[in-house]
Amino acid sequence: MAKTKILIILGSDSDLPIMEDGLNFLKAIGVPFSLDISSAHRHPEKTVALAQKAREQGIEVIVAAAGLAAHLPGVVASHTTLPVIGIPLKGDALNGLDSLLSIVQMPKGVPVATVGVNSSRNACILACEILSIKYAEVRKKLEQLKESMKKEVEEKSKQVLRNTVKTGARGKGQGSRKKE
Repeated sequence: MAKTKILIILGSDSDLPIMEDGLNFLKAIGVPFSLDISSAHRHPEKTVALAQKAREQGIEVIVAAAGLAAHLPGVVASHTTLPVIGIPLKGDALNGLDSLLSIVQMPKGVPVATVGVNSSRNACILACEILSIKYAEVRKKLEQLKESMKKEVEEKSKQVLRNTVKTGARGKGQGSRKKE
């Protein structure tokens, strides 16, 4: 896949550190993307232009990250028929709950797929899953990712079982779960 298929729009350059995990994922699997900064409030004309011109530029999925009022994904979605994935970003006052609710509570006819707060990697994986419907090379890389995650869990399970034998713990299903 040589042409850019994913457009990522951030509301501010301060969002870049949060977006790094997702960007690194896209780089690792070789899916080309473009990145821009545009504010739905401070530069609405640019935001609208990015959304309206995306399809003619070959973009197939848009990822939009925003915090606080988080209107960016909704504004983008209102000006395109491409799938839009919103990333709610954690703010100071409400720890991202305000952003999450702003993005997930879209009116009828203006859907925005929404991932968890600060979940740039999941947003980029979802964008790739959408692309994998059309692009076999993306599907294969996602299948490899799923297989890798499966092996990682299997290895962790084996390690836990080895440790329970050493410590005398009561085996499978006993004790507390560690958050993944």
